[in-house]
Amino acid sequence: MRAAAGLPLPLAHGPYEAEVVTVGAGLRTLTRDGLDLVAGTPAGEMCADFRGAVLMPWPNRIGDGSYEFAGARHRLALTEPERRNALHGLAHWVPWTVAEHTEGRAVLRYELPAQPGYPWSLDLEVTYALDDDGLTTTLSATNRSEAAAPYGTGMHPYLTVGRRVDECVLTLPAGTWCETDERGLPAPARPVDGTAYDFREPRLLGGVVLDHPFGDVPAGSTAVLADPDSGRAVRLTVGERLGWLHVFTADPLPWGVRESLAVEPTTAPPDAFRSGVDLVVLAPGETHIVSCTISG
Repeated sequence: MRAAAGLPLPLAHGPYEAEVVTVGAGLRTLTRDGLDLVAGTPAGEMCADFRGAVLMPWPNRIGDGSYEFAGARHRLALTEPERRNALHGLAHWVPWTVAEHTEGRAVLRYELPAQPGYPWSLDLEVTYALDDDGLTTTLSATNRSEAAAPYGTGMHPYLTVGRRVDECVLTLPAGTWCETDERGLPAPARPVDGTAYDFREPRLLGGVVLDHPFGDVPAGSTAVLADPDSGRAVRLTVGERLGWLHVFTADPLPWGVRESLAVEPTTAPPDAFRSGVDLVVLAPGETHIVSCTISG
């Protein structure tokens, strides 16, 4: 029998332990001193709700799965059919190759082939590295096509401090946010000032329902989910070119509702292939690299 999640790759360093899986190169678990920092899927099971997913070659949604690039129209499969969207890229449900696996480090690779809707070939690589600062994830893509390719990337961790998010304090270093429609597609960004979406200072999340992209996130800044009573906290720090955080309280999901908080560092908001907002254009042979760190 073959596990639905593929091969598990355990990692450890000091108080931290993690498990990466080869299907989708996803992050299944991350703990510090035995306490969960991310909410994952049970061992061996198919990933649920994109928990810990790597999002390549686009994060979030492309409305109608249809977009125009370099004068040509492209049509992707609608992988979120109820909302008529193409969701979270093409690399999540495929087996990745293990290029390296040591006690504290795993490197996985996938050759994304040109295909209908995305006729460009990319070499994708994900590196997970545990050290004293926590778990750093590095996402890399190289365009192996003869033409420039549209691109975006991100990760989909669900952060947890072992308490319902309503009772947690959230800090988001974001200066803008986007309202989203019933399909999860965004309106233009606007300042968070004076809105219920301003979490630049630590604030109780309460009953706020979130499935929104937050922009104007400075490189090196940190989002924090904290339990105000125990002091337990999980932090996500973004590197260069991850200027967006998509935050999701999981209200419409069949399980895990408001038990953890998806804080997704991305290069662009939803629908960037159509809007062009922060869309990356990879020249032939060009490599794009971003990284983020989760710590407790």
